[in-house]
Amino acid sequence: MMAGMRLLLLIASFALATVAHGADVTAGQAKAKEICQACHGLDGNSAVADYPKLGGQYPDYLAKALRDYKSGARKNPIMAGFAGALTAQDIDNLAAYYASQPAVLARQY
Repeated sequence: MMAGMRLLLLIASFALATVAHGADVTAGQAKAKEICQACHGLDGNSAVADYPKLGGQYPDYLAKALRDYKSGARKNPIMAGFAGALTAQDIDNLAAYYASQPAVLARQY
């Protein structure tokens, strides 16, 4: 049981390191300022409920979502247009940048 848990942790840490490897947080911030901040906010914590909060999300999740928008595997015409212009390095940089930002919890009433 413990060996299985250790293996799972090792695989998870490898997956996170793979996305973060070679990512440039400063370049991600610049790209976020250029493309993403109008909807998601510079720190990824938009005040508008219609736009997902990206700050503090896992970098592998963010990178996969952007790759899926780019490929069409995830359907959203607005995000497809933005993601379609991103390079693989842009995606890794953005994922690392937004993952490095603090998460803000939303309250629903």
